[in-house]
Amino acid sequence: MGAPKKRRKQFEAPKRLWDAARIKEERKLVDEYGLKNMRELWRMKTILRKIRREARRLQSAKGKKIEERTQLLLNRVKSFLIADPKSLDEVLALDTRSILERRLQTRAVRMHLATTMLQSRQFIAHGHFAVKDSRVTAPSYLVKFNEENAIGWYKEPIVLKHEEVKVAN
Repeated sequence: MGAPKKRRKQFEAPKRLWDAARIKEERKLVDEYGLKNMRELWRMKTILRKIRREARRLQSAKGKKIEERTQLLLNRVKSFLIADPKSLDEVLALDTRSILERRLQTRAVRMHLATTMLQSRQFIAHGHFAVKDSRVTAPSYLVKFNEENAIGWYKEPIVLKHEEVKVAN
């Protein structure tokens, strides 16, 4: 994460920024998944690109330590992208849609907690959703497979005023 003074981009922009075919394809994904802008899509693509790059590097390398690194990568991917990866080929088969499906915004719509992607985004941004009883206000939060059943509405904790406590005693 680094120091707050040294904030860095969380995404890699495309090499050809004004490619009409790429823009049309990305616009379709942005509309389908209710993203705020192209930067959010580029951020998800960057996460996926880093994982796939590591998988390709491990697949081409040989040695004893490579097996340990492969297991680390599979465990990392297992937490939020693939339920139970068996090999690096499954990791290499991932695409952008697979990572967009793991976002909290998308999971809320798929679980019928919101009717549209934009409504889901608004509920999350306003703090109405919780994952494991803790409020999440980032629509781009990547939901892990073990957290999927723990998504629900956020319940405000009941705080008693000082006067009510005295009367109860």
